[in-house]
Amino acid sequence: MTDDTTGAPREPGSQWYDHEAGPLVRPYAVTGGRTAPGPSGVRFDLIALVALVTPDPAAPAGDDPALGPEHRALIGLCRAETQSVAELAAGADLPVGVVRVLLGDLLERGRVTVSRPVPPAQLPDARVLREVIAGLRAL
Repeated sequence: MTDDTTGAPREPGSQWYDHEAGPLVRPYAVTGGRTAPGPSGVRFDLIALVALVTPDPAAPAGDDPALGPEHRALIGLCRAETQSVAELAAGADLPVGVVRVLLGDLLERGRVTVSRPVPPAQLPDARVLREVIAGLRAL
């Protein structure tokens, strides 16, 4: 089989990938036209950490048929180590908005956990930290 435009041999099964243009499947097709992650509207910060949930040994071993290849790619990236949403988007070569929608799906299915960053309002005051450091130095 050859490419109609260049005459170069084309790999079987590569009809959805153009080596010059990239993937031919548009992001809205990957998410099914959705732009928000899940019905709960969960927001994923770029620095939120995503970890794979350890599967229950009593649970059936079969893969969820509702998961697409992009979902599986994100699970594969989380298998090695906990990663941020931004790292997952870069590793999967997908837009961040698409990754957020896909992570919402995985979160609803209980496949991943998300640790959200601490809001700045809940961080300790810098004055208190300076006093603690001064107290430790005085010891």
